Amino acid sequence: MKTIVKYVLLDLLRNKTILVYAFILAILAVSVLSMSGNSSKGLLSLLNITLLFVPIISILFATIYFFNSVEFTELLLAQPIKRKTMILAEYAGVAFALSIAYLVGVGLPILLLNYSLASLTLLLSGLFLTLIFTALAMLIFVLFKDKTKGIGAAIITALFFTLLFDGLLLSFIYSFSDYPIDEPLLGFISLNPVDLARIFVLLQLDVAVMMGYSGALFKEFMGSAIGSIYAVACMAFWILIPVAISVRKFKKKDL
Repeated sequence: MKTIVKYVLLDLLRNKTILVYAFILAILAVSVLSMSGNSSKGLLSLLNITLLFVPIISILFATIYFFNSVEFTELLLAQPIKRKTMILAEYAGVAFALSIAYLVGVGLPILLLNYSLASLTLLLSGLFLTLIFTALAMLIFVLFKDKTKGIGAAIITALFFTLLFDGLLLSFIYSFSDYPIDEPLLGFISLNPVDLARIFVLLQLDVAVMMGYSGALFKEFMGSAIGSIYAVACMAFWILIPVAISVRKFKKKDL
């Protein structure tokens, strides 16, 4: 497994797309943190960039890579290697490469220009989103045989979690505003890893105006500490569940 992870990781680190991704993130991070005189405003701007770019780039890049490496996967399966080991190794390699790109692009500017607990929370949220959407990309690869359909599913998934989910959330709140929906709404928010990442960071910044309805609910019912732990636990499940389903389905997948 270590050999496969090493091969995939080295192959991806030489990929120009990964380098461009890290470079663009670095430019955006340095620009935002340097231009803003207020550290909280700079982190909020960087948070919005992270929530928009990281999920879309992670799921699209990982989906395309998994489909493009089908021949490599078939070659590995011809060897005495378990399917579970092979798919987990590929996931680890892709996730590590994207995580390194994010840490270099966002982590270094943050450590140099705006080091704080909130900035470390932002880094952790970005890493979680990278791992989550790479796991979703792997699940898409396992569920779809056709590359075009797989890429389409990846785009729809990214747009759903980054844009459409909040619209559905607002519709739910508006439709059932006459009922006590606060507690059920917490469970509804847990279905979106992007919202969880946003709330996780905002709880550390304690920016009441920017928290929105969902963030205010987390703070009211759980407080900053327990709310943060709950958000991290939910994001961890968002990694484990797609990976577990992917491994189970891949054992029976006909390549």
